[in-house]
Amino acid sequence: MPGRPLRAPRFPSPSCAPCSTASKPCDRWAAAVLDEIGTAVVGKKEPLELVMLGVLAGGHVLVEDLPGLGKTLLARSFATTLGLDFRRIQFTPDLLPSDVTGAPFYDQRTGEMVFRPGPVFTHLLLADEINRTPPKTQAALLEAMAESQVTVDGSTRPLPEPFVVVATANPIEYEGTYSLPEAQLDRFLLRVRMGYLEASEEKGMLRARVDRAAPEAALRTLSGPGEVLAMRAAVESVEVDDDLLEYVVALVRATRDHPHVQVGASPRGGLALVQLARARAVMDLRDYVTPEDVKSVAVPALAHRVTLKPELWVRQIDGDDVMREIVRSVAAPQTVPRTPIAS
Repeated sequence: MPGRPLRAPRFPSPSCAPCSTASKPCDRWAAAVLDEIGTAVVGKKEPLELVMLGVLAGGHVLVEDLPGLGKTLLARSFATTLGLDFRRIQFTPDLLPSDVTGAPFYDQRTGEMVFRPGPVFTHLLLADEINRTPPKTQAALLEAMAESQVTVDGSTRPLPEPFVVVATANPIEYEGTYSLPEAQLDRFLLRVRMGYLEASEEKGMLRARVDRAAPEAALRTLSGPGEVLAMRAAVESVEVDDDLLEYVVALVRATRDHPHVQVGASPRGGLALVQLARARAVMDLRDYVTPEDVKSVAVPALAHRVTLKPELWVRQIDGDDVMREIVRSVAAPQTVPRTPIAS
């Protein structure tokens, strides 16, 4: 890796929408999308970047935080700006699996059973308050999230491409909720937390709401499904050296050996970490991964995949704390410093 020349990533689509509609070069596509979404979701640069990484890496995102912090607005804004078909499911205790996937119904006109697709047949699905529905309904998303397909009555139907699930959950409310099992948490490529705004940012959000005289900012559509798939193909062309793969393995194995951890991250966690690091490289206009890329996504990629020992809740230690400690303790390979590419 030392001495490798810096170069822009190879984008497979020569005519992406940002080039023609937003007057930006293709390698600034992600930045243009994030800037546009930032006009609606104020003061959330890091969470927005993490969700973008999840979209580029071809995974699903769990947004876990308190009510009223913009989780639903974030998902809807990404769908609008990326030009993706959007559906929302409000998960409730009485929701059935067929309410998610769809079900066959009897057509009286033809006398035949016809499949009626559920809201899962979309590009970006918002699974709102996913922990409010029983495990049987939660599991209805497993096949869709893992294989981008749905099987109903023995027939398998592919989902549109791209297919992204953005699920929200309230981490402090337990009454009437059903915790996601580890197998389903592992299906989410990363977990994002929004957090409260700074005082100045919150004032700016209020001022923007008063000035525009409308509930939400009107966002432009800067791309479409084809551009998202093209950017995902660009992520697949990003190179990862063996020393960085060894570093990823060391981080994952450290979660299994940590004294606070009961169950460590699975091999799927290592795959998620590599893909997110490659997506980070694309956003930084590189076609190779650095240790900083891996470090920057290690906590959101792995923290939700570890199960801590039960007694740690008294000490208020969570998976994020453990992962930060692991990132600090595991030695990273040495590489040359990153140099920005000239515009």
